[in-house]
Amino acid sequence: MIDLGPHAVFIIWAYIGVAAAVVGLIVWTVVSGWRVEGRIAELEAQGVRRRAEKAS
Repeated sequence: MIDLGPHAVFIIWAYIGVAAAVVGLIVWTVVSGWRVEGRIAELEAQGVRRRAEKAS
């Protein structure tokens, strides 16, 4: 293993913290996407459409 010197514990915990933050952001984004998709499905079931969508 690479010698990180006397600050090895801090460096390792810093990497763990950053990894946890990145995983948390990914999970948050995925869950938010699921919620938005669910809300869109609800609105479409009610007949609500996008304003920009052309009626055919």
